Amino acid sequence: MILPAPLHAESQSRWKAVCEAFERDGHALAALGSATAQIQHALVFSDFITQQVLQRPGLLVDLVQSGDLNADYGRKGHQERMAALWRARFHHDPPAWDGGTDFAAAQRATAEMARDNLMQVLRRFRRREMVRIALRDIGGSADLNRTMADLSRLADAALSTALNWLYLRESAAWGVPLDSSGRPTGLVVLALGKLGADELNFSSDVDLMFAYPSEGQTSGGTRGSTSHEIFFTRICRELIQVIGTPTADGFVFRVDTRLRPYGDAGPLVITFDRLEDYYQEQGREWERYALIKARVTAGDAAAGDRLLTRLRPFIFRRYLDYGAFDALRDMKARISLEVRSKGLQNNIKLGPGGIREIEFFGQMFQLIRGGVEASLQIRSIRQVLAVLVRKRFIPEQVGQTMDSAYVFLRTLENRLQQWADHQVHQLPADPAARLRLAASMRCGDWSALLQQLDFHRGLVHTHFNDLLAPVKDNGSSDSQREPLRQMEALWQGVGDKEHTAEQIRSLGYQSAGEVLRQITALREDRALQPLSRVGRERLNRLVPMVLLAVGQAEQPDLVLGRVFDLIRGIQRRTSYLALLLENPTILSHLVQLVGASPWIATFLSRHPVLLDELLDPRSLYRPPRRQTLADELNQRLAQVDRDDLEYQMEVLRVFKQVNVLRVAASDITHVLPLMKVSDHLSDIAEVVLDAAVNLCFERLREKYGKPACSLPRAGCERGFAVIAYGKLGGLELGYGSDLDLVFLHAAEPGNTTEADRPLDNGQFFARLGQRVLHLLTTHTGAGVLYDVDMRLRPSGTSGMLVSHVESFADYQQTDAWTWEHQAL
Repeated sequence: MILPAPLHAESQSRWKAVCEAFERDGHALAALGSATAQIQHALVFSDFITQQVLQRPGLLVDLVQSGDLNADYGRKGHQERMAALWRARFHHDPPAWDGGTDFAAAQRATAEMARDNLMQVLRRFRRREMVRIALRDIGGSADLNRTMADLSRLADAALSTALNWLYLRESAAWGVPLDSSGRPTGLVVLALGKLGADELNFSSDVDLMFAYPSEGQTSGGTRGSTSHEIFFTRICRELIQVIGTPTADGFVFRVDTRLRPYGDAGPLVITFDRLEDYYQEQGREWERYALIKARVTAGDAAAGDRLLTRLRPFIFRRYLDYGAFDALRDMKARISLEVRSKGLQNNIKLGPGGIREIEFFGQMFQLIRGGVEASLQIRSIRQVLAVLVRKRFIPEQVGQTMDSAYVFLRTLENRLQQWADHQVHQLPADPAARLRLAASMRCGDWSALLQQLDFHRGLVHTHFNDLLAPVKDNGSSDSQREPLRQMEALWQGVGDKEHTAEQIRSLGYQSAGEVLRQITALREDRALQPLSRVGRERLNRLVPMVLLAVGQAEQPDLVLGRVFDLIRGIQRRTSYLALLLENPTILSHLVQLVGASPWIATFLSRHPVLLDELLDPRSLYRPPRRQTLADELNQRLAQVDRDDLEYQMEVLRVFKQVNVLRVAASDITHVLPLMKVSDHLSDIAEVVLDAAVNLCFERLREKYGKPACSLPRAGCERGFAVIAYGKLGGLELGYGSDLDLVFLHAAEPGNTTEADRPLDNGQFFARLGQRVLHLLTTHTGAGVLYDVDMRLRPSGTSGMLVSHVESFADYQQTDAWTWEHQAL
């Protein structure tokens, strides 16, 4: 890259000073080898690098000769180099919070070392690695993802080392905290924000939250025993000082703990139970927003994973959380107000079209959809944008626009901060600084950089403004505003009866008296009395919209009753009321489908999660083919913890319901002919059955090993078959059909293999049949998967649940009744 004349002169001056520093300390420039040009280029863009090298030229020699300058550290590289530096300085391994192989020896080594020595080695480690990261980033040998990951791994290594040392020192004085079983327990340090997402910027602070598993007393040490709360609070305060206090060697990271419960007014560290109780009882939407990126950065990783599992239901609701719209809209409004009131136009993080708006864009979808779309339960904003595109929640062009802007803005942010290692987001006013910043971004001059910046920020701000845009007048056009106000008065019971009846008839209803009766019945329904204030407000806004929309139906009087019954069915989940309010398109599809089929009205009342399917008519009226069904179900199940049977059962049920709704919608709109309807319903059942058998088989195999099976003239992979009789057997399944099934197995004599708890092969398949039946018929919050009739098996209800295939053949040939042959 050719530098502008002023920068070229400055580059030469800085390089000359470095050469003099090398000569002063007795280092040879030849030691830099092929890295010389990379280093010389970076000096003019980073006064931080220049000053560090002038004071310690050996740092460069070490980075080059060790190979670290151009090495990809991977996930453990920073921890390994921290350990190497520790051994060189203190002649023993760095501490582990549980003491490693010799807890007493680790405590003694820690007690013999001053805290100042810990602070010094951490700062020297940070200095070396920050110079390396800046050189690689400015020189282009590391992309943005690698740079952010390196900065985050550096913070992890520093925090872990400091925490481990402090834990051992405190445990020598007070003993170790013990859980109820007498096992040592550690502190959990959660990283939030950019560190949590592995997206740390160059001179960032770190957002931390501290927690410990339970209350109790320590085991006792040289100074006695103390409570877990006092023990861990002391460690947390020390950790903040060790990491954040500026010394002659600088600081490691600035620490921010204000995102904890109650902020600065709350305890610095809290138990898992109290943390969970706080979020379940008092947690607000912005706290869910903050926890999306949470991960364990230091301390007891296993306990931290358990804590995050406990917090996940608060962060990601197991339904489409459209109830969060108002809170998110309020957060967005506060962001916009801050931009206007604080003059943040030149702030690339907080200003219009800045980094914060991109992050809010992605995390809004995570909060609303993350509970039912497990692929959104991730921390990286770039990965979130990719998922949103892949799942068609946003257009591909929007995803690419936001991702490109994010890369540009985050790179620009790092360039700003690499100059002096200061946490700055404001564009410079000084002409020389502007020229340097433009050149660092490979732009010819300041105007060229500004043109690119304005382009990206303009697009981001447009998409941000479109996000959560309020539905004007509840989605009504100008011509509907007056009728909508009239319907609001009608719902509230205001106005004389004669005028009200005339209004109702003008909307298309036949019997004004019947409509009034239905409205009054809904308004006075006792089931709606416990509604919260927010729920009541949503209902009051929704019903007038419903009255207008239903008036356009072919039989509005009939359809109104069905829609009101649906509202009664979903009123306890007021987020579904919000879904209808926020998406008028759903309401129009709902009226069409409910008007055509009372079965769909009942189906949606029982399974309101399916209302979200009405958002996208492309998939609603186009049921997928069998292979697509199987692929989609496999993808959904792959995102669920393999040990979470309850959630797997819910996924199967929702999958079936979603696809049955698609078939029904295509059926009543005549997209599918009658014969194809039964084909699609049969495909859904077979795909679900296959997945159910696979899930149950794998769980049993993990527990009891692999069963041996064989067939006379064919291969035998699993040894278990589901035979469909009746409507499923004839591919004539209806919407409410049960499944007539028979289970067969091909077990060989003997026991299962490859397990510590072998089981008779035949018994294995008997248990498999029981589990499959349980999975299909158990009533959960999402309903029953299928009603199953097993009476067609050999000897009916008195026969074995799972028959051997040879026994089944013998039975059919010798003992079966004529009607059983007909059933076959």
